Amino acid sequence: MAEAQASPAPTQSAGVTEETALASRMSGVQRAAIFLLSLGESEAAEVLRHMGPKEVQRVGAAMASMDNVNRNQVTSVLKFFIEIVRNETGLGVGADGYIRKMLTQALGEDKASGLIDRILLGGNTTGLDTLKWMEPRGVADVIRYEHPQIQAIVVAYLDPDQSAEILSYFAPKVRLDIMLRVAGLTTVQPAALQELNDILERQFSGSGTTKTTSMGGVKRVADIMNYVEGSIEAPLMESIKQVDDDLGTQIEDLMFVFDNLADVDDRGIQSLLREVSSDVLIIALKGADETVKEKIFKNMSKRAAELLRDDLEAKGPVRISEVETAQKEILTIARRMAEAGEIALGKGGEEMV
Repeated sequence: MAEAQASPAPTQSAGVTEETALASRMSGVQRAAIFLLSLGESEAAEVLRHMGPKEVQRVGAAMASMDNVNRNQVTSVLKFFIEIVRNETGLGVGADGYIRKMLTQALGEDKASGLIDRILLGGNTTGLDTLKWMEPRGVADVIRYEHPQIQAIVVAYLDPDQSAEILSYFAPKVRLDIMLRVAGLTTVQPAALQELNDILERQFSGSGTTKTTSMGGVKRVADIMNYVEGSIEAPLMESIKQVDDDLGTQIEDLMFVFDNLADVDDRGIQSLLREVSSDVLIIALKGADETVKEKIFKNMSKRAAELLRDDLEAKGPVRISEVETAQKEILTIARRMAEAGEIALGKGGEEMV
């Protein structure tokens, strides 16, 4: 396996010993991937069964990227998990085409097919939930010729990051229409939602029932906008404001952006830094506000902060698109950690840098 990148963590996790130092320098996803690779096929499948689509995708991608995991890495990760598991209520990590490709490559198509079905299509997958396992482009194709209100329901139902990418495959006018409908969507009649679910179940051969009828709203639009690419976000927000300026302001007030990291408490920043690679952090900080930079430096060891400052100075000009990509990667990690209750996020609101 390629040498794991060390995150510029200010302190080691509680209980981490010399034997687990190697594991402590890995990201949580890397540790989870190595842990699952050390298990048998059935045991790993059982663990994956309890994860959501995004979790399986992230872990599956990490597993697929590992070629030669040596004994020291496995030993360090196992000891790391043993040492921290006493203080954990559960273990969790993020899932779609990556896991399918990885399992097929590792086990062969025939052997992997049954395992893939158990992981990806087993359990209580409903017609709507099946969309969570699809590539965003595929979902866009499925709903492209549906009524705009159906498109809005699907976009509101799926995870914000997946919905954001789905929107990128539609024309600007369609994106605007969908987002305005999502903003005005608060509840869906159970019969209508069940009918949509049944149609999708027949198409994907899923099973189960749909109970969720409350979805959408301004907050949902803000969550989706948090994941939309910068080149799409700005014109889309401008279009929303042209239709309803108050609505646009409400959405902006609910969005959490990179500069809002300055409002996260020190413990949360320290936890976040342990999950972010040095390379991504350097690029993200190239376009960051000084307040955010100082917040980061403050929550690192003196030596790590000095090294990061030197790396920032040595780094040449970076395209704004690269900065936005790096910042969104960090924000994605932050939101995942917030959803897991690991950190608390405050309220948020091609040149070279």
